[in-house]
Amino acid sequence: MLKKFLILMLLLIAAPFIAALFIKSDYEVSVSRTIDRPVDEVFDYIRLLKHQDEFSVWARMDPNMQQHFTGTDGEPGFVSAWESSNPQVGKGEQEIMAMVPGKRIDYALRFIEPFASNDKAYLITEPIEDGSTLVTWGFVGHMAYPMNLLIPLMDVESLILKDLDSGLANLKQILERPPTPVPE
Repeated sequence: MLKKFLILMLLLIAAPFIAALFIKSDYEVSVSRTIDRPVDEVFDYIRLLKHQDEFSVWARMDPNMQQHFTGTDGEPGFVSAWESSNPQVGKGEQEIMAMVPGKRIDYALRFIEPFASNDKAYLITEPIEDGSTLVTWGFVGHMAYPMNLLIPLMDVESLILKDLDSGLANLKQILERPPTPVPE
């Protein structure tokens, strides 16, 4: 009886590790939204990484987080580093890796806390015939074995997708806001 109990316990302990062998480690999510502004105006705004603080859901989670910047904003090599006591924000940095003016920005995301991870993100702008812009925000992640078990358990892709979509909704609201009238 004890032998059967020990075998059962061993199987229960091993089951998640066995399952993780069959779960993907890489994932990618993206969401798009139309912004009623010309592509040049939209791109000129999003090319500055500091502007993400105004529309990103993650930046809004801790308005008191410590930030440090290195390089020239809006150019490859610019790094925005953050540190927060809020575990949902943690500690890490984002770097502009490449840029095709008016079209695409690629980022490296290096998370340090609460867990270490090196991921990628991108923003793509496409002009639409009516003068508006289609903006696509994407995230490319990797969770090594056995942490990849969290991808389906926590529904990581849906969580990130929701945050990206909220960020684009914030961006749309900011860029479509009517100009403030100048007092006469």
